[in-house]
Amino acid sequence: MNRNLATAVDQRRSNGAGWIGGEPSVLVFDVNETLIDFESMNPLFEKIFGDKRVLREWLGHLIMYSMTITLSGLYEGYFTLGQGLLKMVGDIHGVRVTDDDVERIRQAMLTMPAHPDVEEGLADLKDAGFRLVTLTNSPSNPHGQSPLEHAGLARFFERQFTIETVRAYKPAPQVYHLVAQELAVPPSACFMVACHVWDTVGAQSAGYTAGLITRPGNAPLPIDSLPRPTIVAPDLPGLAAQLVRRWRS
Repeated sequence: MNRNLATAVDQRRSNGAGWIGGEPSVLVFDVNETLIDFESMNPLFEKIFGDKRVLREWLGHLIMYSMTITLSGLYEGYFTLGQGLLKMVGDIHGVRVTDDDVERIRQAMLTMPAHPDVEEGLADLKDAGFRLVTLTNSPSNPHGQSPLEHAGLARFFERQFTIETVRAYKPAPQVYHLVAQELAVPPSACFMVACHVWDTVGAQSAGYTAGLITRPGNAPLPIDSLPRPTIVAPDLPGLAAQLVRRWRS
């Protein structure tokens, strides 16, 4: 890249324009927290640790260590990683986490409900003619329903992609490229929908556009040199309304 072109790219990115692509045809949804409600496990963490806030601590470790092993060139399955981190968090808090505790949380992770706003938003987007797929760090469940199926949402999506295929966790670029390649579309045709800025940044860096749902505990990252979501909304119907107004009206 020559100096003038590099300067122009930097200027576009500094005002956000460099991260706004063309019209999306495929909406790629994160699942955990974006569509299904992790807070439904609060009572389990309250029972095990005496403090439901430990759920957020454990989830933060799960996100951080999934990225760590990917950056280190390693791989371990999501549930195995999560179970090990539960016992690590137990050691941190001086709480003995039993195998029964681990199994109860594993089952809860497979059976979390959808956020109450999700079905309405998905229906609006489907009616508007967008293609809908999911892309999740969670594995498939060969012995039963996936969390998406259990939450009653699978009918909205034509494909369910998981990082198991490339054995690397989001936001590694190969995860996002997997979806575009499998669907035979350019990355610029894909729009990531997530409630985590690290996911939207990863997707946009791989050529997607992106929308951020500001679920509790999440907010945009106000740094001009980094990709900002094209659309920000407090819930999925709000994001759907902006998508439809921008690209379907």
